[in-house]
This record gives sequence, C-alpha cells and structure tokens, in this order.
Amino acid sequence: MDEHDKDKSLEPFREDSEGRKLTTNQGVRIKENHHSLKAGPRGPTLMEDFIFREKMTHFDHERIPERVVHARGSGAHGYFQVYESMAEYTRARFLQDPSVKTPVFVRFSTVVGSRGSADTVRDVRGFATKFFTEEGNYDLVGNNIPIFFIQDAIKFPDLVHAIKPEPHHEIPQASAAHDTFWDFASLLPEITHMLMWVLSDRALPRSYRMMEGFGVNTFRFVNAQGKSRFVKFHWKPLLGVHSLVWDEVQKLAGKDPDYNRRDLWEAIEMGDFPEYELGVQMLEEDEEFRFDFDILDATKIWPEEDVPVKIIGKMVLNRNPDNFFAETEQVAFHPGHVVPGIDFSNDPLLQGRLFSYLDTQLIRIGPNFAELPINRPVAPVHNNQRDGHMRQTINKGRTSYEPNSLRGGYPQQSSEAEGGYESYAEKIDARKVRARSESFDDHFSQATLFWNSQSEAEKKHLVSACHFELGKVEDMEVRKRIVALFNQVDGDFARKVAAGIGVEPPSESGGTGVTKSSPAISMENTVKNTVKSRRVAILASDGYDHGQLTAMKGALKEAGAHVKIVSQFLGPIKSWDNQQVQVDKTYLTTSSIMFDAVYIPGGEPSVDALKTQGDAVHFINEAFKHCKAIAASGEAVELLAATQIRGVDLAAQDAMVLSDRGVVTTRKPGQIGELAKAFIDAVAKHRHWERDLKEQVPA
Repeated sequence: MDEHDKDKSLEPFREDSEGRKLTTNQGVRIKENHHSLKAGPRGPTLMEDFIFREKMTHFDHERIPERVVHARGSGAHGYFQVYESMAEYTRARFLQDPSVKTPVFVRFSTVVGSRGSADTVRDVRGFATKFFTEEGNYDLVGNNIPIFFIQDAIKFPDLVHAIKPEPHHEIPQASAAHDTFWDFASLLPEITHMLMWVLSDRALPRSYRMMEGFGVNTFRFVNAQGKSRFVKFHWKPLLGVHSLVWDEVQKLAGKDPDYNRRDLWEAIEMGDFPEYELGVQMLEEDEEFRFDFDILDATKIWPEEDVPVKIIGKMVLNRNPDNFFAETEQVAFHPGHVVPGIDFSNDPLLQGRLFSYLDTQLIRIGPNFAELPINRPVAPVHNNQRDGHMRQTINKGRTSYEPNSLRGGYPQQSSEAEGGYESYAEKIDARKVRARSESFDDHFSQATLFWNSQSEAEKKHLVSACHFELGKVEDMEVRKRIVALFNQVDGDFARKVAAGIGVEPPSESGGTGVTKSSPAISMENTVKNTVKSRRVAILASDGYDHGQLTAMKGALKEAGAHVKIVSQFLGPIKSWDNQQVQVDKTYLTTSSIMFDAVYIPGGEPSVDALKTQGDAVHFINEAFKHCKAIAASGEAVELLAATQIRGVDLAAQDAMVLSDRGVVTTRKPGQIGELAKAFIDAVAKHRHWERDLKEQVPA
C-alpha cells in the first residue's frame, strides 16, 4: 500500500492522483498503458484485453446524451454513383454498377467542442458517410485530415481528456490552446505529424463543401475471388480545398458561430449541391512492406506520388434534413458497419475504433439505434435480436434463437455466394504482447515532409498558429519540450516557433534530413478555376452607378457566384439616374469575413457617402487584410485610395489595372465587362497571399 493510502480521508470520494500509481477501476496496478494487447506487435487487438476495454468503455459512456467527441455537427442527404465497375478489386455491390444511385447521409462535425460551440474553431473536422446499400449499411467514418494523433486506440481517452476543457474550471471550450493538451503532446512524439496538420490552414476550412475527407485508417478491398488489397479512402471536393484565415475564424465565432453549418444548409437550398469524388489508394499485399513507414500506422500518409489516388465515383449532397435531432443528431456511425468486399486491417487505431464506436452508440442511443429512421438500412433485416430499450420492430413468431426447427430454421445463414459476409482469412500466429511494432517508431520524417510541402504563406500561418496555441500555455517546461519536438522536424521551423513564445531557440539545428515534398499536401495546389457558390459583397449607397452594379452582378451570377448588396440601412437605395436596388445586408448584420470578395461600383454621391462611413472603409480594409479579391470601378477607385490599402497600383485615368495582388480597378465605365472577367479570375484564386503588407492594414 502506498504511503498516501494509509490515512483514509474523511471524504473518501475525493481522489487526488498525485504521487499515486496508475490502476484499473478495480485497483489493479497497470504495468503498461500505451499499447493494447495484440497477437504480435502488428497483429489484431485481442478481446481479452480487460484494461483496454474497461478504459474505453468508461470513456465511451462519459457523456449523455451528446457525443463525447464530434458533438457539434451538420448533416445532409445525397447519393453516390461509381464511375465504373470495381469488381476487379472488391465484391461490394454498390461499387459495381454506374447506373445505380446509392443513397447516403453525411455528417460533418468539429471534434473537440460541445454542441453549443462555434463552427469555425481550429480543429479536425469529422467527415462521416453512411451508404444505404442493397447489401446493408456501410459507414465510411473519417476526418478532413488523412492521419490521426495516436497510433493505438488505447491512448484515445487520454488524448480527448487532454484536449477537452481542463476539468478543474471547464476552460477553454473547443480549443487546444491550453496547458493540458500541450503537456500531453510534448510527451508523445507520435503526435508530431498530426500537430503539423492541425496547426495548418487545413484545420480552418472555408466550408464543409471545400474540404477533403479521408478514411484515415487502412482497410481492405476483397474481390469475389478472395484476393485482398490494402486500401485508403479519399473524398475530393470538386470546388477545391480552401480555408479561412485565423483572424476570420476568431471573428466568425462571435458574429456567426453557425457559419459552416449555415453555409452547407444555404448552399443546398440554393441548388449549389456539394460534390465530392471518391478516390482510393490501393496496395497489393506483397507491397505491405514496400515503404520506410508502416502502412498500418494511422499517423502516416501514403504519399500520393508513391501511391496514386484512383478516382472511382462521385457523391452529391442534394437534400437538407427535415429535422435536425431526428436525423443529424441521431445518426449513428460505426467503422464496423461494412458490407461484403470491404474488410479491416490490423491498424491498432482501427481495431480499437471497432469496439469503441458501437459501445458509444449503445450508451448514447440504445441497443435499437439501427431501427431509428436515419439509421435504418434499405436492405431487409432479419435476425433473432429482440426487445431492449425503445424497440420499434414488432417481431412475429415464437422463435428468437438459432438454430431452431419450430420456424423451419429461419432466419438462416447465407453462404458467401448468397451474399453472406466472410472476413478475410488472414493468417495470424503470434504471441500475446503489449508492444508497438518497431515499424511504427519513426515519428518525424512525415512531419518534415509536411513542412517541406507547404507554400511560404502556409508555413507562415503554421508558425503563427504555434505562437497562438503555445502562447496560451503557462508552463514554460511544456513550451520548451514542444520546441524540442519541433526541432526534430525542422530546425528553422523550431527557431521560428521559439521566437514567438519566449523560449530559447535550440542550440543545435535539428531535422530528419528529409528533403522531398508532396504537392498533394499543400492547399496551394488545389482547384482555383471556379467561383461557383462564392459569395460576393457589393458596397453601395444612394447615388451609385446602376449600370456598373447590374453589369457586375449579372456577370458574377452567370459565373455561379452569389451576390449581396451591403449598405448602411435595409431598404431600397437609389442610383444617380433614379433606379434602385434592395439592400440585402447592413454593416451591422454582416461583415467582410462572411464573403469571399468585394466589389464597389462607381457613382460619385455613393462613393462620397462610403468614404464617410467607417464601417464601409473597415469592410474593404478587412477584406484586403484577409487577402480577398477586391474590385472597384469609376469613382470607387478613389474610395480604395482613401483606405489603408498600400502597395497596390490603382488605375490611372482611362486605364484598367489587373493587379497581381487581387485588386482590379478601372475608372472607365466602358471597361466594366473586362473588369468583371478579371475580377472573377481573381475571386477563383480564393486568396492572394502575395500581399506581404497585409499586417499593416488596421482591420
């Protein structure tokens, strides 16, 4: 017995773990808390692992009724179609016939925050898809980042406990910027690669419609001949992968905490249906050990240059839910919901998820969660499972067991030929151990690959994110350990981080020696050729030029963008020639952070009024600071000159400037068509990071 335990407190239910040994809930001391019990270092997790099961079960039951993680979500209905038969690779029927539309329901979510937290926080985003196939439901449960924080699921409760609000005062909400998370991270080198992704702009998606999705874990495709291939899943948005900037997400959390949820809903209502192509990376079984990393390690990507993504189909989300609770809140995902032709690997994170997700749904919704309308499969369900909390099916007959003779033996098992699910017959011969495979030991090479792959703007944002996150950490030793961890990734990166958080830079520059990069990792290489569904604000007041405004609005709408007139007050505003338009938003109810670009038409009275309105000037300054496209025509060019925008050459008399900094202007009304074309091209680029003076704009 520990010295601490000799004198029992008068309040025996108050527990202080300082100086104590780690135990199970039964008081059994734990020798090893970092690895699940497996059949060999790379083998599957064993059901007899009572330490893992107790820990994970308690974690899964910690919150009622909202999800422990992914509580803040938004969903949509749609369909999926495969482009061509995938029979060569998998027997899954929904991947065979290009004419079949498989219904889907997708739930997007943040991970850390509660149901009432903001959409735009820095966080991983969940991307979970339920396919209602003719063979049963298949759930592809992933994130918008292709890797994860940990290698073994036994560490998941620790990860979430560390990143959730600190338990003594329940602060901060939906944020990793606090001591407990970074203390945990500084002591777990395997987390380093994921830190790079989470600190990057990938964790600040512009829209659920503009972020990638990944299955994260390694699965298997198995074809009708029993041949297995390792596979990773990718969702590629047709609009490209785009982000917000940090200043925007902080402001949006106050001005519109439902920003991403609202964006998804409104896009579908307006007919801008989100579209994603499904891609797969596949490896033959004899390629399992081809790389200098382990393909079963969830903290690693398979670089797309080495394992190309094969695009196999498209998903379209075309219908919003009718009831948020009944559908989005009650939908229940589980990576163990698979159909014949899709199977699992020995990825230790996946093996733990196969237990945890089902356990979570049992405590959150109950044993009959599959009978709720949003979860009910389109395939018929026949088994001997009955009763339980909130049972909806009325089962007929006297037999609720198998085998039986009183009901003719029904329901009966199906052969593989009849569509019965058969697990891949992987041979396993190993000792039971709590250990990590040595092939999981490299924690820094891919983190270096990520750093090397970023554009200069992305690197700058990543370092700035470190300054914010670690600047909130009070414990100096934690900050020092993180800098030391980052020094193993790249010495220059570590020095830049140290400079902003009061830590001495490393005495010796570190790094892994990795020099290659992966273009697929950088968001700079995404789709930048469309303005479809982009939101453009037109700033105007009484006396605006109606011809310029309507010409630009028409060009933008024809290109697929959505336009809102923003002014000081609601109601109509009149042009100098006595025409009018209705104001959609005021400066009080909207902001530049809710738009992708800004246009200001001419009209001397309108421009003179805007010059005196601080909100209008701020709107333009802020859009420029956030590197968005800006256009002005006629007298409105003078308004830009009156802002804090610097370093942009504004148009001379009777000329048009096509700025490489995303600001396009003309003083000549006859050039409005050319201006619109140039502006649309600038908006399609999403951001103009070359504005190296943007920090000097006081917005």
